[in-house]
Amino acid sequence: MAEWNVRSVTSSDEPEWRELYRGYREFYGVPADEAKLDVVWSWLGDDAHETHGFVAVDGEGHLGGIAHVRRFARPLSATTGLYLDDLFTSPAVRGGGAGKALLLHLGDYARESGLSVVRWITAEDNTAARRLYDVVAKQTAWVTYDIVS
Repeated sequence: MAEWNVRSVTSSDEPEWRELYRGYREFYGVPADEAKLDVVWSWLGDDAHETHGFVAVDGEGHLGGIAHVRRFARPLSATTGLYLDDLFTSPAVRGGGAGKALLLHLGDYARESGLSVVRWITAEDNTAARRLYDVVAKQTAWVTYDIVS
């Protein structure tokens, strides 16, 4: 199992980030669209944007995984949480600890930032990822709905 260093995404990560984000979109059956990758990449490079990126980097400096997060208000608890929008690891390293390293880093980041929770959703049939999620987090009883506009 490789050692993974997790850090914020940097401009030099763009080529490998794009490859991973294409894989993420493909995994969820979302059509390829370079214009959408351009938009997300621009968000990650904009310190004023709510979306921030983290990467898992191996000992040779290659990206093995990505995570995109944003803060969100939690009025019932009068706290702020961290929402994990996207988490993806390269199929070549899947099961090798990159995803776990990203999730553990996000937990540490949330605690150090005074955030009350790290929250995310996943597909019910995403069994491989859910095995990891069950180790590092607690599944909630909440059901998700969308109004598509």
